[in-house]
Amino acid sequence: MNGVLGETGVLMAFIGAVATIAVLGVGLTTRKPGIIRHGRSYGYVLLAGALLATFAMERALLTHDFSLAYVAANNSRETPLLFTITGMWSALQGSILLWGLVLSLFIVSLVIRTRRRPSDELPAWALLVTAVVAAFFFALMLGPANPFVHVSGAVPADGNGPNPLLQDNPLVAIHPLFLYLGFVGFTVPFAFALASLITNRLDDDWIVETRRWSLIAWGFLTVGIVLGAWWSYQVLGWGGYWAWDPVENAALLPWLAGTAYIHSSIAQQRRGIMRVWNISLIVSAFALTILGTFFTRSGILQSVHSFSDSSLGPFLLSFFFIVVGVSLALIAWRGDGLRSGRVVVPSLSRETAFFVNNILFTLFAFVVLLGTTFPLLVEAIKGAQVTVGAPFFDSFIEPLGIAILFFMAVAPLLPWQRTNRALIQRRLTWPAMAAALAVVVEVVAQVHSPGLIFAYPAAIFAGAAALRQAVVHTVYASRRKDGVFRILASRTNGAMLVHLAVVLVALALVSSTSYGQRGTLVLKPGQSATFDGHVFTYHGVQTVVTPAKTSLEALIAVDGSANLTPEVSQFGNNTEVVGTPAIRPGLIDDVYLTLDLPPKSSSAPATFGVVIQPLISWIWIAGGLMAFGTVIAAFGTRDVSPLESVEEADELSEKRADASAQPIQ
Repeated sequence: MNGVLGETGVLMAFIGAVATIAVLGVGLTTRKPGIIRHGRSYGYVLLAGALLATFAMERALLTHDFSLAYVAANNSRETPLLFTITGMWSALQGSILLWGLVLSLFIVSLVIRTRRRPSDELPAWALLVTAVVAAFFFALMLGPANPFVHVSGAVPADGNGPNPLLQDNPLVAIHPLFLYLGFVGFTVPFAFALASLITNRLDDDWIVETRRWSLIAWGFLTVGIVLGAWWSYQVLGWGGYWAWDPVENAALLPWLAGTAYIHSSIAQQRRGIMRVWNISLIVSAFALTILGTFFTRSGILQSVHSFSDSSLGPFLLSFFFIVVGVSLALIAWRGDGLRSGRVVVPSLSRETAFFVNNILFTLFAFVVLLGTTFPLLVEAIKGAQVTVGAPFFDSFIEPLGIAILFFMAVAPLLPWQRTNRALIQRRLTWPAMAAALAVVVEVVAQVHSPGLIFAYPAAIFAGAAALRQAVVHTVYASRRKDGVFRILASRTNGAMLVHLAVVLVALALVSSTSYGQRGTLVLKPGQSATFDGHVFTYHGVQTVVTPAKTSLEALIAVDGSANLTPEVSQFGNNTEVVGTPAIRPGLIDDVYLTLDLPPKSSSAPATFGVVIQPLISWIWIAGGLMAFGTVIAAFGTRDVSPLESVEEADELSEKRADASAQPIQ
């Protein structure tokens, strides 16, 4: 029953996608609005099929229908309800179904959003492109990634259950969802970019159309990455949160391209520049989501975050090359039109800062992509296996990150189009003084690391610049006697809140990696030890049995407070022992404990790993602030004036007085 329903839903969704492509294609080539309007309605058929298939899969999981191979491999009768539900995206076929569901939701949202423009070719072509992507993923589910295949032979009485790492923390319920909403969300701006090339509407229309879609996708992906780091920190027991793992990098790559696009799209809207950059960046963001899916779902790269090994690799890689090839062909076809806009002339202007920012993000992405794919290239060419570790990434990313922080601070403070040194000096005074104060503090604290010497002042400089912009904008709005909500919820303040959150992340990353302490404690029951200023007292172990797992918990008091309970567990019939750390979070530092070697008897010593991580909790706080700021930037009130701040008025007067200021040609 569940299998029949699921396969019917997948087939319905595939037919809906193909019908959308065919009918829209006919309507667009014949320029008949009635046919275009009819073609748009098939998006609802696509969504209905995706919902039916999702319902069938969740029903199979909840009823423990082990006649389906996917359910038998990723569910058991002892699996808790939460992890039974999340079993849908715990392995390959279910995760592809989740991708199809999310994409169908975005497609219908696009249909609804553009319903009052049924004959407009730009959104119609964009919808056709999204339907092509949907047809590809539902075709996978009709073939090699079918989630509704029946088991061969007798139906088992019980299933294997999810991977132990996927039923040890509730973050598995939301981290993949946000990640997929971000990945799939970039399909819509990508589709509008291709639609603009196809229709030769290369002005700012498609940029305006995709502003909110891009921010939504970027926001979801940001939260997904932060939640993934938090999940890694809480589950894997190594005390870290980012290891430059291939799957981590697969999520970071489209985020980098999307971040660059969001910033440079502002330059196109305001000055009509960076057209080629914007098309290329949004195509890259989408293409990198497909490449990331190839990394995570083909089994070609070994990763602690990858839970599947399949034959999908050639299909995903072929689709990636098709996306890149078609996009490049369209860009070449419309090359003259794309280059007809203004160009960036090097100067102390916001355009130049955005241009440099794009180069930095591109270099960042190239380093990450090179380090991720280099082992594959070496194995393909020489047959040897190599690994690329954190030192490679850190050696490049540290200077790039500092440079990005600097230009993140400078760009919003620079004027558009003209070089005005007096205005720039006035705007940079307070941020520069804050950075200078950070240098003084470093000298007093005897900070010697070259990375830290530049990282802290750069972060403080960027934070002070963002704070200054928010304050100036708020003061200007208050002078106009606008409402408090309109002032605080303006898009400019949302963007500056995101910038402040990025600064918090940078400060937390630098502090936790540079000043974190790791050690080992061997303690007998009743024995205490001191590590990095904290007192640890071991009180023994206890066994905790639940229907899902059997755990051995150690009881350790930290600084005389309530016990932390690091544990090792076995899930169901799985013989693999999984360690779960215990964490005492704090705004100053986190105390992180793992049970590395359980005691052989109740009176024997146990071995514990201990990690003290300064400021790490601010990463998770900053992730929430970034999400909140993105919502304000996407849905907040329009800025109270076309002037970005009170100093934009000053800029106008400065321009009139500064006869030597030269505009961009």
